[in-house]
Parts: sequence; structure tokens; C-alpha cells
Amino acid sequence: MRLREASDIEAAKTYDCIIEPLVRGIRATGMKLVSLRDDASVLDVGCGTGSHLNIYQKAGYKVFGIDLSPGMLNVAQKKLAGQAGFCLGDVAHMPFLDRSFDLVQAVFVLHTLPDAARSPVLAEVRRVVKREGRFLVIDYHVGSSRFLIGWLWKAATVLIENVADREHTRNYRSFMANGGLPPLLAQNGLHIDQISFVGGGTIGLYLLARSE
Repeated sequence: MRLREASDIEAAKTYDCIIEPLVRGIRATGMKLVSLRDDASVLDVGCGTGSHLNIYQKAGYKVFGIDLSPGMLNVAQKKLAGQAGFCLGDVAHMPFLDRSFDLVQAVFVLHTLPDAARSPVLAEVRRVVKREGRFLVIDYHVGSSRFLIGWLWKAATVLIENVADREHTRNYRSFMANGGLPPLLAQNGLHIDQISFVGGGTIGLYLLARSE
């Protein structure tokens, strides 16, 4: 096994031990926003270790994931035990047919991308989601937060994002400075269908639809 892939796998295991317990409840809240038929297909862009897909697979949906990290996908494949289709690749250039999925989701992905990559990713998602399908984005919300609980979440968020690598931290800061997700929607033919907040208003769960 190559050194970089081994390092990726260790990072993935660390993510599951430290970050996953913090976002488990958020994932469950996200599922409550979506309404899918029994044979629905779900794509997780930037699927990481596959924890969210695991929930959808257990609920009986057909699940697929794409990620740039071989180590993350290695852990995800073991977690899903062959019950999902995984692809190593760039979420801005996905190898899927137009209008293939009932639900596409991105969980804490957009804030990790450079400014120039966010619109291409949203455009690509719009391409692969079905006309009546939905796109679930879970990411940081820019705005006021509730006293104490929101402040604690925001402090934890800032700590986590600022101990990441330099590029990740820079992308997070630019995402927040530019207003987060809402300013990106109109230019990419998407609008908010439903919205919910957790973490005292620091985390937004946005269920998006095509504007046409």
C-alpha cells in the first residue's frame, strides 16, 4: 500500500472516531427533511467514510458515493460491505448520466472547496439530479446564532476548521466571508425548498430544488 493511501486511511479512521460522533445527530435531522420513494437512488458527493450513505442503505435506498480520497473510500467500502457503488473522482466532473439520482447530498463539503470550485460543483449536481429530485446540503450557516449553545458550537467549529491544513482553513474562511451557500444558488439554477438549523443556528440543512 502506498504511503499516501495509508495516511489517508489513518485520517479516515481518525475522522470516524472524533468528527463522526459530533455530526451523527445532524445526519439524522437531514434525513427527516427528505421524502423518498422506496426505490430511490441517493448520491453522496464527497462521501468520506460513508457514514451517511450507511444510513440510507439501511433504509433500503440504492446508494452511491464519490470522493477524491482513496483512504476515505477504502473505509467506506468496508463499512458498506459491497452494498453501495463508489467512485474515486472529482465532484466537479462526475462520471454519472444526466438526471440519474433522486437525491444528491453534500455534507460539510462546500466549505472545503476553493471559491472557484463551488459553482462548478453545484452545476454538476444540478446536472445529475432528476428534474423532480432534491439536493441536500449540510454546511455552516452564516448569520446570528443563539446564546450559549450557538456560541459553543461556533467556538468548536472555529477550532476544528483552524487546526485543519492551511488550504482547508483558507477555503472555510472564504466560504463564511462570502455568505455561505445562499449567494451561490441563483447563479446555479437552484432554490431552497426547505431549511432547518441545528447547533444553535451555526449549521444549516438546506433542501434544494431546481429552479426551472
